[in-house]
Amino acid sequence: MSKKEEYLRKPEWLKIKLNTNENYNALKKMMRENNLHTVCEEAKCPNIHECWAERRTATFMILGDTCTRACRFCAVKTGLPNELDLQEPERVADSVTLMNLKHVVVTAVARDDLRDGGAAVFAETVRAIRRKNPLTGIEVLPSDMGGISDNLKMLMDARPDILNHNIETVERLTPRVRARAKYHRSLEFLRRAKEMQPDIPTKSSLMIGLGETKEEIIATMDDLRANHVDIMTIGQYLQPSKSHLKVVKYYSPEEFQELKEIALSKGFSHCEAGPLVRSSYHADEQVNAATKRKQQLGEQEVKEA
Repeated sequence: MSKKEEYLRKPEWLKIKLNTNENYNALKKMMRENNLHTVCEEAKCPNIHECWAERRTATFMILGDTCTRACRFCAVKTGLPNELDLQEPERVADSVTLMNLKHVVVTAVARDDLRDGGAAVFAETVRAIRRKNPLTGIEVLPSDMGGISDNLKMLMDARPDILNHNIETVERLTPRVRARAKYHRSLEFLRRAKEMQPDIPTKSSLMIGLGETKEEIIATMDDLRANHVDIMTIGQYLQPSKSHLKVVKYYSPEEFQELKEIALSKGFSHCEAGPLVRSSYHADEQVNAATKRKQQLGEQEVKEA
C-alpha cells in the first residue's frame, strides 16, 4: 500500500465552505492590530470561515501562542513560551467590546512553566471582560493547570459563566493522544470546578475517529456525568498535518446523531454532536439550549411529582 493510500479520504459531509468576506477580513485585521491570538487560527479550526465571516465570533487564545505540551492531535505551536503579557486581558476585553459579543470563549495554551498554570492572567481576563462588557456571557476553556486545586480556585473565583475543560479522547487512548494530560485528572478538574461553584455549568468535549470504540465513547459519557458535567460536545478528529495522528475512522452524521441522543438520555443538559463540531462551536447557542432543556426537565419533574 502506498503512503497516499494509507490516509482515509475525507467524505462529502466534511467539505468546508470558504468565506473571506468583509467580516472575516476585519476580524483578522483587528486580531493582528491588537496582537491577539485565536484558537481558530492556531488550531486550524475547520469552522473559522463560518464563525468569522458569518457569525462574527472568535475564540480568544491567551497566554501566548506557544504551548508547553505537544499533544499529537493539536496544531498549536509547542516549545518554550514567551514572558507573560500582563496587558493581554485588557486587549481581549476591548476586542470583545468592538465585536459587540453576547458570548465570548477564552481558551489558552498550556503553561506548565508557570506555577499557577496561567490562572492569574486567565482570571484577570474574565474580570476585564466583565468590567467592560457586563452583559456578555464568558466561557473559559483552560488546560488542567497541572491539576493543582488552588490554580482552579483562582479561576473559578473570577466567576466565569461556564467552565469548559476538554477530556479530548477516551481513557485508553489518552496516553497516546494527550501529552502530559491524564484522563482522571481531567475528570477531577471538572468535578472540583462544580464543587467550588455549583451554579456554574461545566462542559467537556470529545473528539472521535482516533480508534476508540462505541462502548468507550459511552463509557466516557458516563464518566463525565459521574463528575457532574452539564454540557458535552462530540466532533470528528481531523489530522492537521502529516506529523499528527492519522484518522482511523470518519463518523457519519447519522452516527453523530445517535451519539447525541445517547448523551441526552444520560442526563446532559445539552449535547452538540457532528463532524465539524468543536468545543466552542456555536457556544452561545449551546448554553441557551442547555438552560432551556434544564428548565423543561425541571417542569416535567414537578408535573410528575
